[in-house]
Amino acid sequence: MKDLLPSDSPLWQYLESTVQRLLNSYGFQEIRFPLLESTELFARSIGEVTDIVEKEMYTFADRNGESVTLRPEGTASCVRACQEHQLLYNRGTLTQKLWYLGPMFRYEKPQKGRLRQFHQIGVEAFGYAGPDIDAELLMLTARLWKTLGIESAVSLQINSLGNSESRRAYRSALVAYLENYRDALDEDSQRRLNSNPLRILDSKQPETQVLLEGAPKLYDFLDSESLAHFEALQSLLNSAGLKFEVNPKLVRGLDYYSKTVFEWVTDKLGAQGTVCAGGRYDGLVEQLGGRATPGVGFAMGLERLALLLEALQAVPGEIFRTTDVYLLAVGDCQASAFQLAESLRDELPSLRLQLHCGGGGFKGQMKKADKSRAQIALILGEDERNSAEVTVKYLRDDSPQQRVKQSELAELLTRHIRMTS
Repeated sequence: MKDLLPSDSPLWQYLESTVQRLLNSYGFQEIRFPLLESTELFARSIGEVTDIVEKEMYTFADRNGESVTLRPEGTASCVRACQEHQLLYNRGTLTQKLWYLGPMFRYEKPQKGRLRQFHQIGVEAFGYAGPDIDAELLMLTARLWKTLGIESAVSLQINSLGNSESRRAYRSALVAYLENYRDALDEDSQRRLNSNPLRILDSKQPETQVLLEGAPKLYDFLDSESLAHFEALQSLLNSAGLKFEVNPKLVRGLDYYSKTVFEWVTDKLGAQGTVCAGGRYDGLVEQLGGRATPGVGFAMGLERLALLLEALQAVPGEIFRTTDVYLLAVGDCQASAFQLAESLRDELPSLRLQLHCGGGGFKGQMKKADKSRAQIALILGEDERNSAEVTVKYLRDDSPQQRVKQSELAELLTRHIRMTS
């Protein structure tokens, strides 16, 4: 679990604001829910025999002796919140398009891009049964990669897990096949053979992958509805020109997935190649006590996105400029500088203005102004104060220094500074 330092914050703020603007433009609304939930929620939704529930959750008893868990993912909490507040069937609509942002917690071996406290942006859509919403989520993520300038470094993999009956039939066939090679399987795959055999498909062990080449294929067990859904999704993606690969071994690690699953992967981050993943979970709401409601969503890790932007040198340099204007008070002008600063903030609410505090001479103040990365230094001395003017010094280009009326300063700054909203 790591601190996020001021030098890191601009990149994170850039990522968060970019994603939030995009989600809002697609009609998604933000929802927030607690870090702490009943342990039963995750055992019922994620699956008691998954690695997350068995080995990775931060679970403890509260003062009442009830078992609680720091959330390891967001979908179960989102479903719980929607049911608790009757968002799915009590507000004149059967659909919801939601997003959330925040830390998740898993006790696993820390690696580059994988921490025990990590941050996700999650997106969930409820009440949409057709493949069109699956396609929209994939179009949305593709647009995000383009906006961030990393579209050439990520690729889309998709698969269908079918419904519970088709998965059950496939599971039996897969176990029957692998039982013939039990002794040749790696330790994790042997453990999963009777508890969660589908996870063996994405084993990272080369020897296990060789054995799987002759295994039954999930696609051959798909029910007709899931097959039609998957084919329609592919047709929509093809018509939109969105490239993808069907990966028959893509299963995801949570029990609640059904039909469509997908991952956006990259080869720029070593072993941690997944930057965004999700799929459909049409049975989850009913599984957690609600009315049958189709659902689909995804989550993306901010740590990995930040690492990917840095690896590709796709981080905009201007995001690290946190100050537009640095205001110096020379001589006995501190009170007047405060008045000028607040007046400018009234006129230009988006202006990032730093007023020098802490005293010091003119040279020392100018050094701090330059270090702040501001574009302009405003110098207010006694002469400027007496004439209701201010000296404007350009720090990042060769424009000549000038004195302007304080009443005209806001107009000048608007012309010369690209301010953020």
